[in-house]
Amino acid sequence: MPRRVRTVLARTALIAALTLGVSGCATTAGDQGPTAADPPVDEAALTGELTVYAAASLKGAFDELAADFERQHPSLDVQPITYDGSSTLATQIIEGAPADVFASADEKNMHKVADADLAGRPELFASNTLVLVVPEGNPGRVAGLGDLARQGLTVVLCAAEVPCGAASTTLLSNAGVAASVDSYEQNVTAVLTKVAAGEADAGLVYVTDAATTDRVETVEADGADAVVNRYPIAALTGSTNPEAADAFVAFVLGEHGQTVLASFGFAAP
Repeated sequence: MPRRVRTVLARTALIAALTLGVSGCATTAGDQGPTAADPPVDEAALTGELTVYAAASLKGAFDELAADFERQHPSLDVQPITYDGSSTLATQIIEGAPADVFASADEKNMHKVADADLAGRPELFASNTLVLVVPEGNPGRVAGLGDLARQGLTVVLCAAEVPCGAASTTLLSNAGVAASVDSYEQNVTAVLTKVAAGEADAGLVYVTDAATTDRVETVEADGADAVVNRYPIAALTGSTNPEAADAFVAFVLGEHGQTVLASFGFAAP
């Protein structure tokens, strides 16, 4: 039976908070409830600009972290973060995009960048799992993963080369489901957008993405807890501001960063 997205997030955020050792109650990204106290300002530390490339599923959490980091270092200008599918970002970095930090939704695409000698030692900082989403009212009467093979149902998934697509492929394969897919998208945000707009009857997205809108309902995807995406982050070797890049990575890995990530529903890596 469908479950409202807030139910999924509440459970996931609580687990994340307990796992990460966060005190207090986790909140949904949409509610913007109590968050961790802002870190202290360091007037003398970092200057210049910082450019971050991050997986689309990190948008809410990383927008908040970037703002917090900039407040901590008022002489540093954190550029608007570039969000997209991790495979797209990895390709752009390998082709010379001027980024300082890369945060991927999977280890595979981070390895591509590291293998090209373009990233320092990656560190895992979060994890995520998939959930089945349907438009409000569940017009397709989707009850589980098996329904994705039903003819006449409009199904949208992430493309196989992006982390959410690889995870979707594994999840469906484990369940023995040959989904009848109408379109493949280049990032998880595009899948969520189509389902929320009623352009698709069902799709697979991360729990954290499903929690960002009231325009979808969630349906339990059996076996999703066994298909976990782990998120690595690394400062890039071509960074023009390596001190700031290293500091931002440490900030994400630190107590404040982990608290913010937990509040958006991410679990420990």
